Amino acid sequence: MDGAREDGPSGQFDGVEFGAEFGAALDGVRVVGMGESTHGTAEFFRLKHRIFEYLVVEHGFRTFAMEASASAGPAVDAYVRGGAGDGAAVLTGLGFWVWRTREVLDLLEWMRDYNRGRPRAEQVGFVGIDPQRCGASLAHFGEERAGVLAALAEAYPGQLPERREELLTAAKALEAGVRGSGEIPEAGGHEALEAAGRASAEDRRHARILLRAADVVTREPGAEMWRARDGFMADGVDEAVAAGGGAGVAVWAHNGHIGVRGAALGARLRERYGSAYYALGLVFGEGAFRARRMWPGPWRPRVKRPSPVAVNRLGPAREGTLEALLAARAPGTHLVDLRSRADEPWVTETHLTRTHGAYVSRLTYRWNVAPTVPGAEYDGLAYVPVSTPSRPL
Repeated sequence: MDGAREDGPSGQFDGVEFGAEFGAALDGVRVVGMGESTHGTAEFFRLKHRIFEYLVVEHGFRTFAMEASASAGPAVDAYVRGGAGDGAAVLTGLGFWVWRTREVLDLLEWMRDYNRGRPRAEQVGFVGIDPQRCGASLAHFGEERAGVLAALAEAYPGQLPERREELLTAAKALEAGVRGSGEIPEAGGHEALEAAGRASAEDRRHARILLRAADVVTREPGAEMWRARDGFMADGVDEAVAAGGGAGVAVWAHNGHIGVRGAALGARLRERYGSAYYALGLVFGEGAFRARRMWPGPWRPRVKRPSPVAVNRLGPAREGTLEALLAARAPGTHLVDLRSRADEPWVTETHLTRTHGAYVSRLTYRWNVAPTVPGAEYDGLAYVPVSTPSRPL
């Protein structure tokens, strides 16, 4: 596969229209945030795949950044650049069950096919931007050097606040030690110096990930914890932009992360890149999606164990919601640039919109909506009429 599916710059990618309006909106854009109102909608995943293809072929983007393990990201990057291994295995290594799907694997395989035969400077790469699931970084240092930081391997945000001082102290000590090591080989010439430099850079990267992970998992659950995580993910995007030599970066995350209000990832990117950051929210009309179901409040089991992944169903969007408004404007899958429609009243009005993460309340998820002002939160919207569950590997 050569990578191009389009009929031209204003044509289609597998039936999805990328018109002149959307293409013009991306002039000067360096980072595109691709959101989703659920983590379990197959159509969102496929649409973001097509959007990334479009960004690569028509706008020269070269990096795909994902709300997934920064620690395990290099293994995925090596795979899409033609390295040995199994796509499903490296995808599983990212540590997030929501991404272990056929749709995301199809995207990785497209990247690998696109890269085949191209010089490295023209290839597309993969990065993870979330400090969670840092097992590969722990393995890099080994059990003895990692020490108590081994507790970070499977920990989730806010899980270990009682160990904050211990784990942060250990992570800072490791990071400081790596920063100060910089050993220069006594012999070996230029190649030995280069190898030492690469090793040192890799040490610093893994130590930085562990320090970020320690910060996130040891905070008290709440707004500050999520603020810290989004800040670190924004730093990960910055690092991808710097490494990309000026080529564009596409960011895959939830709508709640890519929006530009508050302290979300997208808000940090808007502060840093201004109009060169484009936030695209994805919503759907009706259908089903995958998410883990939890009992709410006092009915939640005291013993913590993974909740079952279930197919959750939603009927047509209620009148007055953002989804219903987009369905009335155009019933099929479509993209809307909000920057060019800033004078249209609906863009500056408040609407309720659905939002579901990896977990939903088994009793009340159907009513899980949040107010949003489209033009204040996003630069563009993509609407999918029917959601079907993502396909697990």
